[in-house]
Amino acid sequence: MRPDDHVDAAPASGPPAQPRLDARGYARFFWRQLTSMRTAIVLLLLLAVAAVPGSLVPQRSSDPNGVIQYKQQYPELFPVLDSLSLFDTFSSPWFSAIYLLLFVSLVGCILPRTKHHFDALRARPPRTPARLERLVGFRRVAVQVDPESAVESARSVLRGQGYRVERYDGSGVRSISAERGYLRETGNLIFHISLVGVLIAVGIGGGFGYSGQRILVQDTAFTNSLGSYDSFNPGRFFTDDQLDAYAIRLDDFVAEYEFDLDTISWQPLDFDAQLSVREQGGEWEAQSLRINAPLDIAGTQVYLLGNGYAPIVTVRDPAGTIVSSGPVAFRPQDNNLFSLGVIKVPDGLDEQLGMVGIFAPDAIEVAGVLASFSPEPADPLLQLEVYSGDLGLDDGVSVNAYALDTDDLTPLAGRTADEPALELALGDEVELPNGLGTVEFTELRRFVSIEIHHDPSQVWVLLFSITLLGGLLVSLFVPRRRVWIKVRDSAEGTVLEYAGLARGEDARLADAVADLAIRHTTALGVPAPERHTEPRMDA
Repeated sequence: MRPDDHVDAAPASGPPAQPRLDARGYARFFWRQLTSMRTAIVLLLLLAVAAVPGSLVPQRSSDPNGVIQYKQQYPELFPVLDSLSLFDTFSSPWFSAIYLLLFVSLVGCILPRTKHHFDALRARPPRTPARLERLVGFRRVAVQVDPESAVESARSVLRGQGYRVERYDGSGVRSISAERGYLRETGNLIFHISLVGVLIAVGIGGGFGYSGQRILVQDTAFTNSLGSYDSFNPGRFFTDDQLDAYAIRLDDFVAEYEFDLDTISWQPLDFDAQLSVREQGGEWEAQSLRINAPLDIAGTQVYLLGNGYAPIVTVRDPAGTIVSSGPVAFRPQDNNLFSLGVIKVPDGLDEQLGMVGIFAPDAIEVAGVLASFSPEPADPLLQLEVYSGDLGLDDGVSVNAYALDTDDLTPLAGRTADEPALELALGDEVELPNGLGTVEFTELRRFVSIEIHHDPSQVWVLLFSITLLGGLLVSLFVPRRRVWIKVRDSAEGTVLEYAGLARGEDARLADAVADLAIRHTTALGVPAPERHTEPRMDA
């Protein structure tokens, strides 16, 4: 009589019964899947892919003006991308979810591996296999030495090479079992722990750090306070008392250009913003700020982002009283610093005025259109289109200082008006339309745009990155090996057998076993064996 599960048994009437998992079983299953190496690799890949939109579209955290410009250029696409949080990629829910899952996966992978590695470090090397001829690098050498001396010499040679050694005797055979390379797994664990450290440090830095942008005009100063920034992006846990007190003043800006005959354009060679910096309770100190050479001030890094011209425009009423005067930063449009800007005069005149300006530092006319021949202020010219009406500054709604909505304004001078745009060379003063007053191009100054960044985790990210790289190198280049030496008596004398086994790929294991045999026989004072390796026997 055959059992029911015999190969010749009659097939079952229904599908085989499957074991049922309870809630604990399902939780254990999903936990094992989450903490597997395959899942961690997939999450790392997803994190890399998820970071791509952060480099393709402007981010509110680093380029808020770019986001506004993107909205103006792509009004139909912008709502779709914004609903997907692509303009806040690194703080979006989906990016945070991948980030947290990767963190949990790494922690769940590291903890059991650390325990296993700790237990392996305390364990004895494994017993010597019965048939060494099946292993890598096997060789047999017959010598005329005392077996006990051969064993002790083998122990000394192996310890000198950094092996953990254990002696096993039995059935007339003396043997030494040795292993090394546990540093490989140690490096692997350091790599994963450092990766977790980087994730934690980046998370803390993003929560307690901040970044802000400011346009700094020549001969004006900036104080590190919340209201002094043009745009400010705080971390989730930011508080106002994190802002260290200091001031920055732009004294001068020096730019070097070279005319490129291939592109028929001016190319920048060097930018040097000459600053004066004063920390709380200190004196003004001269500093130099260049591209890719940030200043470290009171724990913050100051970066040079861009530069341009800031004409000082003075507006007077019909009686000659100044109603508006000050530098206005014009945004460069090309390498020749052909720039656009907006001037708003909300008070002091019979009507609110808005002026859209074009500035050329070295003015030329190309096909009837104003342009700039070079970025140097050889022949500066300011062209203004004038509009009147409600500028929207009294509505209590935030408006872009560098843009003017002309849809509801009345054109007074310019392309859509009866009068041509106003043109002013440096020092010129012209009449405003409708007898509203005068406007004067008083002075020309330089400006720089700077970014102030504070990340309290920078040092920790650097340290974890160094240990991460070190652990990776160790795990890649330190081999995990086991070698054995057998000593037995025979009719031809004392027979020595050598062999090894690698944990993973180890192309140099056979050579290592050969070197061990040579070192051992040399220590015994007998002729060293040849460096050939006997073929492995599969019988």
